[in-house]
Amino acid sequence: MNLSGMPEPAIPFAPLSYICKRAPGKLELDGRLDKKFWADAPWTEDFVDIEGDLKRKPWKRTRVKMLWDDEYFYFGAELEEDEIWATLTERESVIFYDNDFEIFIDPDGDTHQYYEFEINALNTVWDLMLVTPYRDGGPPINGWDIRGLRTAVHIDGKLNDPGADNRSWSVEVAMPWNILRECAEGQKPPQAGQYWRVNFSRVQWQVEKEDGAYRKKINPETGRPYPEDNWVWSPQGVINMHYPEMWGFVQFAGDEMSGGAEPSFELPDDEYVKWKLRRLYYRQRNHYERFGEFAAELAPLLEDGDEGGELAAWGSSEQTPLIETTTNSFRIRAVSADGSGAYWIREDGKLWKE
Repeated sequence: MNLSGMPEPAIPFAPLSYICKRAPGKLELDGRLDKKFWADAPWTEDFVDIEGDLKRKPWKRTRVKMLWDDEYFYFGAELEEDEIWATLTERESVIFYDNDFEIFIDPDGDTHQYYEFEINALNTVWDLMLVTPYRDGGPPINGWDIRGLRTAVHIDGKLNDPGADNRSWSVEVAMPWNILRECAEGQKPPQAGQYWRVNFSRVQWQVEKEDGAYRKKINPETGRPYPEDNWVWSPQGVINMHYPEMWGFVQFAGDEMSGGAEPSFELPDDEYVKWKLRRLYYRQRNHYERFGEFAAELAPLLEDGDEGGELAAWGSSEQTPLIETTTNSFRIRAVSADGSGAYWIREDGKLWKE
């Protein structure tokens, strides 16, 4: 496998969360979000740059709603846009070559075996499964399909017409649990009170008007289009969507959570244990890239500015992590927050509870 180094997210671990309510009935998809089906579903926070506050805020609003029932996971996305265009019409095209909206889902939160979905304003989709993130060797399974997927796009304006009064485009997506459960714990759909890791991305290219059409702006210094912007719901802290550990938490509400005071999500203490293991995983990989071996002790993994910090304090407590190494592998074990069990992480990023 690829044991290259990797950047750590440059923001604190603070993924956003969302309480996903039960759907009020069946969804008739037309791409519009101004109907009764979506009325009680809250909006997510407006999207930010993929690096979070390290970069300027997006200048076009994006937000999402979610609902669920026994059959589907529903998504509704609204993308403010005065330049509505799309070119790709074949399913499984690389949709982010157009402006697009993307959904990422890791059912069990172990960063392995997760889903990616992309859609453009022509309602062309690309769905695939990642066995592991690209940083851990991939590979993507492009032939995997969300069988029974339902999608619709609504254009508030006119597609591919620079002269139109364009305001936004919106998307509705219904993904069946009988497919999404494939990578879930026990291969089961979620139950009320459980949570999955989810994130969303919007790819935005710079365009200009030419001969009555939109064209990507070309950087004269490179002869290529300017790099795209990446706007997301829960920031990654690195220009890479394939850090599932940074995705948001979506908790599935039961019928008893409908109406009355809005419920809130409280991040379980074990998620902080997992995050500290994840930081040691980054550092082990970077240590291997520099020295050709994994560190057998915690001290070499404490970088400048970390001594006396979270990882150092963890390592000097009764919950000191156990590190096991071989020539080309490592495992790190940490006790769960309540001491009732333990978590492991290994060199390819796989994290599990014993």
